[in-house]
Amino acid sequence: MTPETPDPTDLLGIDSLLSAEEVALRGRVRAFVDAEIRPSIARWYDTGEFPLDIVAPMAELGLLGMHIEGYGCAGRSAVEYGLAALEVEAGDSGLRTFLSVQGSLAMGAIARHGSEEQKNQWLPRMAAGSVIGCFALTEPGGGSDPASMLTNARRDGGDWVLNGTKRWIGLASIAQVAVVWAQTDDGIRGFLVPTDTPGFRATEIPQKLSMRASIQCDVELTDVRLPAEALLPAARGLRGPFECLNDARYGIAWGAMGAARDSYLAALNYSRKRMQFGKPLAAYQLTQEKLVNMALELTKGTLLALQLGRLHDAGALKPHQISVGKLNNVREALAIAREARAILGGNGITLDHSPLRHANNLESVRTYEGTDEVHTLILGQHLTGIPAFR
Repeated sequence: MTPETPDPTDLLGIDSLLSAEEVALRGRVRAFVDAEIRPSIARWYDTGEFPLDIVAPMAELGLLGMHIEGYGCAGRSAVEYGLAALEVEAGDSGLRTFLSVQGSLAMGAIARHGSEEQKNQWLPRMAAGSVIGCFALTEPGGGSDPASMLTNARRDGGDWVLNGTKRWIGLASIAQVAVVWAQTDDGIRGFLVPTDTPGFRATEIPQKLSMRASIQCDVELTDVRLPAEALLPAARGLRGPFECLNDARYGIAWGAMGAARDSYLAALNYSRKRMQFGKPLAAYQLTQEKLVNMALELTKGTLLALQLGRLHDAGALKPHQISVGKLNNVREALAIAREARAILGGNGITLDHSPLRHANNLESVRTYEGTDEVHTLILGQHLTGIPAFR
C-alpha cells in the first residue's frame, strides 16, 4: 500500500507498532506463502494432500522451531513467530498446523523437557526439516481431559514398555519421532519414540471435512519397548504437555487472524467487482456493514495477538491470557470466514475462493488445543476463583 492508499486490513496503523525487523520477516514469509502455497492450496485441499515438498523451503526460511534458541533453530522472538504463523495460516490452517506440531509441540517438548543428549540428537535435524516430529497426547476417549489418559508405560528391567492408543495426532504417519505421553507409576511422563520402533503404528484418519491439506492419525502402541534414555527427564505430570500446548495456543491466536484476513480480503475484492442490480456489491449498505464488522474484528484480534506476543517476549505471559487469545481470535476468525463466504454467494462454495476452506479448517482449530468450552472455563476460573471443570 502507498501512503495515499489505505490498507483495508489495518484500520489503526498496527504496522507502526512493529519493528523494521519484524516487518521484514513478515514480508519474507508472506512472499513465500504467495509463491509456494497459494498457487497449489486448492488442489492440495481438494485431494487431501499434505505437500511434503514444502517442508524443506520452510526450514530454509527458519520457520521450524523458530522461537527456540540454539541447536540449529532461528531463535526468533515470540512476536516474529506469531507474525509467521499469521502469514502461513493466511495460506492455509493445515500448513500453519504443521509449523505448530513440528515447532511448538514436538520440538518444544524436546527443548523444554529433554536432556542435552536428546536436544542434540533431534533438534538440529528437526529445524532442518530432515526429521519430522509429532506429539501424541489426545486419546479416543479423552481430548479435553488428558488426565484420564489410558496409555501407560511400565518399567521392565532397564527399559520402558508402552501400550495404548492416541487419536488426532498430527503428522504421525510421516514423522520419524513421536513425543508420547503416558501414565506411569510416577504420574504422566513424556517419551521420545522413534516411529520405526516395533509396535508403533500410525494410520491416517480419512474422509475429513476440515484440515484436508494436513495429516491427522490414529496411533497404536503395542508393547513398544524403549531404553531408559527415551524418557524426557524434565517433564513430570500434566504441566509437561500443557507448557507445550500453551506455545501452540499462542501461535493459534496469531494464525487465526491470517485465515480471517485472507477471508476478509477475498470478500472485499469480490464485492468491488461483482455487479448486482447495476452496481457492485460493495456499494450496498448491507455489504458495507458486513465488511466493516469483519475489519473491526480483524483489527481487534491482531492487536490482541500482538499484546500477547509482547507479554511473551517480556516473560510475563500468563496461561489465562493465552486462553483469551485462542478463544476470541478463533471464534471471530470463524465468524469472518463465514460472513465472507456469504458475500461471495454461490461462488463461495467452490475452491476458487478461500473463505469456505478457511471456515472448514477453523472448525478444527476451534476444537484442538482446547475447545471454546475449555478456554471459557479457564477464564471463568480466573475471574471467579472457582474451578467448574467437574
